[in-house]
Amino acid sequence: TSRRSNARAGAKADPIYRNRLVNMLVRHVPRNGKKSLAYGIIHSAIRNVEQEMNNNPLSIPRQAIRRVTPDVTVKARRPSGSTYQVPTEMGSARGKALAIRRSLWASRKRPGRDMAPKPSIELMDAARDGGNATRRKEETRRIAEANRAFANPRLYQ
Repeated sequence: TSRRSNARAGAKADPIYRNRLVNMLVRHVPRNGKKSLAYGIIHSAIRNVEQEMNNNPLSIPRQAIRRVTPDVTVKARRPSGSTYQVPTEMGSARGKALAIRRSLWASRKRPGRDMAPKPSIELMDAARDGGNATRRKEETRRIAEANRAFANPRLYQ
C-alpha cells in the first residue's frame, strides 16, 4: 500500500454510534487533550438532536457538515508587493475538516457557559442552512467570487 492511503485511514468509527463523522467531531473538540470530556459533549449533543428532531440522530450532523463544507477557499498571495485573496478549489477531505472546525468554532461562539448544548443547536441550525458556520462559508464564497480575476482561469468555467 502507498504511504498516502495509510495517512488518510486515521479516522476510526466512534465506539457508541459506530460513525466516523462523530469521531472526527470528538477529535476536534478538546483544547487540552481531554478526549473523554469531548466524547461526553458530542454524545450529549447527538442525544439532544435526537430528542429535538425525532429521527435518525446521525443524519442531522451528516447533513449539517455537508451544508457547511466549502467548495472554494481563498489563499493570500503576494505577487509584486500587494496582497490578493486568490480563490482556490478545495478537496473533499480538506473541506470536511474545515467544515467540522468551523461548526465547532461557531458552537464555541454561541452565548452561554455550558458547552454541551451548543454543538447540538449549531448542528441543527446548519442542517437547516442557518447558523454562524453556514454564514462564514457564504462570506468566504463571496470573497472568492469578488476576487475571481486573480483565480486560475479553469476554476470558474
